[in-house]
Amino acid sequence: MAPAPLLQLSEIALTFGGDPVFDGLSLVVQPGDRIALVGRNGSGKSTLMKVMAGLVEPDRGDRVLGPGVSAGYMEQDPDLSGFATLGDFAAQDLAPSELYRVERAGAGLKFDPDRPVATASGGERRRAALARLLATDPALMLLDEPTNHLDIEAIGWLEEELRATQAAFVLISHDRRFLTELSRATLWIDRGQVRRLDKGFAAFEDWRDKTWAEEDSARHKLDRRIKAEARWAVEGISARRTRNQGRLRALRDLRADRAAMIRRQGTAAMDFASGPQSGKKVIEARGVTHAFGDRRIVRDLTLTVQRGDRVAFVGPNGVGKTTLIRILTGEIAPDSGTVKLGTNLAMAVFDQTRSQLDPDQSLWDSLTTDPTMRVSGQSDQVMVRGQPKHVVGYLKDFLFDERQARAPVRALSGGEKARLLLARIMAQDSNLLVLDEPTNDLDVETLDLLQDLLGEYDGTVLLVSHDRDFLDRVATTTVAMEGDGRAVVYAGGWSDYRSQRGDGAEPAVTKRAAKPAKADNAPKPKAKPAGLSFTERHRLEALPDEIARIEAEIGKLEGLLADADLFTREPVKFRKATEALTDRQARLAAAEEEWLILAEKAEAAG
Repeated sequence: MAPAPLLQLSEIALTFGGDPVFDGLSLVVQPGDRIALVGRNGSGKSTLMKVMAGLVEPDRGDRVLGPGVSAGYMEQDPDLSGFATLGDFAAQDLAPSELYRVERAGAGLKFDPDRPVATASGGERRRAALARLLATDPALMLLDEPTNHLDIEAIGWLEEELRATQAAFVLISHDRRFLTELSRATLWIDRGQVRRLDKGFAAFEDWRDKTWAEEDSARHKLDRRIKAEARWAVEGISARRTRNQGRLRALRDLRADRAAMIRRQGTAAMDFASGPQSGKKVIEARGVTHAFGDRRIVRDLTLTVQRGDRVAFVGPNGVGKTTLIRILTGEIAPDSGTVKLGTNLAMAVFDQTRSQLDPDQSLWDSLTTDPTMRVSGQSDQVMVRGQPKHVVGYLKDFLFDERQARAPVRALSGGEKARLLLARIMAQDSNLLVLDEPTNDLDVETLDLLQDLLGEYDGTVLLVSHDRDFLDRVATTTVAMEGDGRAVVYAGGWSDYRSQRGDGAEPAVTKRAAKPAKADNAPKPKAKPAGLSFTERHRLEALPDEIARIEAEIGKLEGLLADADLFTREPVKFRKATEALTDRQARLAAAEEEWLILAEKAEAAG
């Protein structure tokens, strides 16, 4: 007999501001489900999760929680009023004998239970809400962007917790790798319809693209049929039309069906327009050291950033990543050492706190009162890369509709705020982008576009992010800040950094204690070879692309060295190319050997 569902929604209808968010929505969450809830920003993901949690009452339909089922909800903006400390909030539903769970979650998520609520940051409040949810251990967990404000180490800890839990969960996240590792099913909200795929997020994008292709084909066939029927209606003789009123009614029905097809939301018309070319050397730091009191931020860092580099800064929250970028861009002077900026720099900054946005301003005023975008004497136009453009038209480029133009910024979702801030910085000509946590709250499609734009950007990028997949796709250099002022420079993105460290291990996490095994005198079956670890599995998946990249570099170097006159014409360039070729050939051999070992281990494990 199949187990009873944990949660069931039947024929849910919900309307906000005259437009239906959902109509006729039905879904079931079963015991053991691990569901990724995905969709475009503003599609209603958080609203649906609040309906599932019982916090939003639908206009029509039923929400049924299974008998004895407890559901826990982690919201994006928790209300901590009435609590003195973060620990008080996190432990409010626990017996004294269970308080250790809060301390354990606090250690894994890196928040201080003794921190007064009055002085806690938004990120600390969210971590307290997540700790509360984990400590109460409900049968169904509803998690809305749990990785926001977590560093990579804490994300790894949370992954292990959710992987080990017996609870079912529904998960909203912008973090591709987090969703891929944890989900076994996917709920996709698209234009008010919720579709379910009984596969994890790894299969989502292929499924989405296939669904859209089938939809485009059906729309095209319907358009052709309407065109043919309309020609008949115009050209047919009156008598024939009199005898075929049913066919005319069918034509009206076809047109109604076509009008009812909701065009899916496109991608934002984003673009980073490069300004005048900077000098070849953008930043040269030598022996940089800086501290705040007894807290050392960086010690004796030497780093050269060339034009076109994409430099990522990674490390735990609070280690000083943003401070180091402010030192490298000349905003803060180091205690010792030197920072020399290149010539002709035009910098644009994406601030992780969104402090450039006034929550009480409208979207319209947020753009038209920006000094870098203001058009003299014009209140309805903004300057976009040197050209005036109507403010509503520019907002539409970033997927805002005309009704939102006069709405306050505080009414926007996290992803919409990120898009508005991107609209501001993309209006500027720049050749140096500083992006501090740009991926928070962005949907998958906008992340894809942002990655493509950064790949095509002619300038230089300094990037802070805890999104491992994004780092792997964008970064060419990684500066790992490991605490006590230690900052180490590695080639490549996150996976390259982990590989070059030598141990290949993910950040240490606190695992659940294993239950003691029961005594068993029965003969033990022969043990199978151990399978790949979490890191080894990802390494095996990443190696083919790495090998292809190294082979491409070898091809370029061999092409350069094929010039017979290079040695006499440019001996220094010839020497450097020869050394680089030797290095790439060694790296290729090592990567191929590593792939062979991992592939054999995976095959042996079955």
